[in-house]
Amino acid sequence: MKLNILIIDDEVKLSALLARILEMEGYHVLQAASAKAGLKLIEHEDIRVVLSDVKLPDANGVELVKKIKQVKPYIEVINLTAFGTISDGVMAIKNGAFDYLTKGDDNEKIIPLVSKAMDKANLQYRVTELEQQIETQRGFQVVLGKSPAIIEAIELSKKVSKTDATVLLLGETGTGKEVFAEAIHQESLRKNKPFVAVNCSAFSRELLESELFGYKAGAFTGAVKDKKGLFEEANSGTIFLDELGEMSLDLQAKLLRVLENGTFMKVGETKMTKVDVRLIAATNRDLQKEAEENHFRLDLYYRLSGFSIVLPPLRERTGDIEILARHFIKIYTGKVNKKLPDIDENFFKLLNQHKWNGNIRELKNVIERVIILMDEPLLTPKLLPYEFQSGGYYDLVALDLDSVEKHHIRRILKYAKGNKSEAARILGIGLATLYRKIEEYHLLN
Repeated sequence: MKLNILIIDDEVKLSALLARILEMEGYHVLQAASAKAGLKLIEHEDIRVVLSDVKLPDANGVELVKKIKQVKPYIEVINLTAFGTISDGVMAIKNGAFDYLTKGDDNEKIIPLVSKAMDKANLQYRVTELEQQIETQRGFQVVLGKSPAIIEAIELSKKVSKTDATVLLLGETGTGKEVFAEAIHQESLRKNKPFVAVNCSAFSRELLESELFGYKAGAFTGAVKDKKGLFEEANSGTIFLDELGEMSLDLQAKLLRVLENGTFMKVGETKMTKVDVRLIAATNRDLQKEAEENHFRLDLYYRLSGFSIVLPPLRERTGDIEILARHFIKIYTGKVNKKLPDIDENFFKLLNQHKWNGNIRELKNVIERVIILMDEPLLTPKLLPYEFQSGGYYDLVALDLDSVEKHHIRRILKYAKGNKSEAARILGIGLATLYRKIEEYHLLN
């Protein structure tokens, strides 16, 4: 792959000399004598790093950084100037420049600096590529798997997607209910309208009512102005209510009214608001049993269960674990700029033997962890969490719990580049707990 660098400088001799130096390092160098010519090349060529003079005949190189970033955000820009000033340097970095150098004084810094800028630009390019691939995948193309159980769920979902019928998605936590809900929306006649997803278990009863239906100014302390609810935000589109079984009985009554005639009353309002919204709901609870025990409205259950789709747990999707794992491996290696690895056959053997109580979400987290720990492009069983290990796969100098935990936290901190909040997220612990562990194991820098 060509590693393209663009030099934008009207001093032709200096530009040619710098180009020659960079070409000797293996880079392919393009040159432009003005900002206009440089931007044209950026639009039509695969440029990763730009070296731009600050004083150009048609632009200020510091301001040019912003224009370059608007065209291709992943490009890294290094500003060069004959007479550097602190204010220009600060503004260049603020505009998104990778660095700001004075010509002549910093010649020895150019090569290592360009190398670092190229590494960062390549990583950002790969992440952008992955994001674009995900965005171009629409509907059920994002649902991976070939097992009979998942194919049946997809076929049912495709049939109902062309209608406006309410859909109830059933299944264990982590089986991909939101992915299915969005796929149904994307293959419906409402695909160009809003898709709004709400986790009902994330809000208190009062807050959930305000979020779903909005409120009138003065309805309660702090309600200083009118607020549109999520049903209004989803008007003409689809609303997805996850963990519906957590909704209180009085809110269930309000939801039933929306399903029956498309109207509701905002908190503190005296008149009805009308919307045209398709509802997709999801739960991991047995709503029929909940209704029989008076924990869920029976009439709402019957209204929701007209078209139910059961999403199978991962342990029942024979053959799909490897497909999903390879997909997540590709995503996470791209995010951290690592080479796609070879995979030991025993790696997939252990994945297939696991119970996967957390389903796809658990698999995704396990693969992220594996890629973080991978030091060379080979996935082996020893990279898997300890509960996956079977005889002979431990390869640790110390097996006492404290040593294992200390070693793991150190690696995660290194992966997160010292970002404690990100490290705590990956480890699945609170930030305060992480700080306590850092102090306990003397992991402070």
